[in-house]
Amino acid sequence: MYMEINNLNFSYPNTSSKTVDDFSFTVEKGEVISMLGRSGSGKSTFLRLIAGLEMPSGGSFTLNGKKMFCNDTFLQPEKRGIGMVFQDYALFPHMSVEDNIIFGLPKMSRKDKVKRAGEVLELVELIGFEKRYPHQLSGGQQQRVALARAMAPEPELILLDEPFSNLDTDLQVKIRGDLRRILKKAKTTAIFVTHNQNDAHALADRIVKIKDGKIDKIGRPCDLLGVSPTENPDMIEITYEELIGV
Repeated sequence: MYMEINNLNFSYPNTSSKTVDDFSFTVEKGEVISMLGRSGSGKSTFLRLIAGLEMPSGGSFTLNGKKMFCNDTFLQPEKRGIGMVFQDYALFPHMSVEDNIIFGLPKMSRKDKVKRAGEVLELVELIGFEKRYPHQLSGGQQQRVALARAMAPEPELILLDEPFSNLDTDLQVKIRGDLRRILKKAKTTAIFVTHNQNDAHALADRIVKIKDGKIDKIGRPCDLLGVSPTENPDMIEITYEELIGV
């Protein structure tokens, strides 16, 4: 198994309930997983735990045969080989597209860094944008630059936090299709969190539905189409025909 989470628990100080309550599931290499739930359900905290930005109170996490944390192990974030795409993209405004991507690359020659930047820009279809600055790009283009930057070091896993929240509705539909194509072409294992059922169904191979800090359901999008929006008013119920554009 490529990725394994066992009995993951976490509570914020001075709270009586667990934010992440006994999460356990596995992920295959190249799989795209959505953590779906309303605000406050624990999904973003889960990403922070996986990235190493929070310390779990219990459980274990193994990625590609390497223990990230358990009772006697805690690997620091920079040693985990995990890329992250933040909600606001977090691009450096004073750096060009190319330099934003190169910034996070490990020690290598400038020539090799430029070559790798070109490879990921080709993957996200932004060749020719190398010398532009973030303010010269659309929201969708900025998102693709952020994805290219996360993918450039060839991480074991990519985490995406509400990747479409800053895009208007029409652009969301296009970009989520682009994002799935890019991840699948690169054979990248990815986990993204969202409160939007449409995004989860269109992008993910499997959905992990979170409710009140617990895993409520896990399944393929086609198996979870019956989730009612009354369970989560932030979610929009869609039919399979609407999902595939029939």
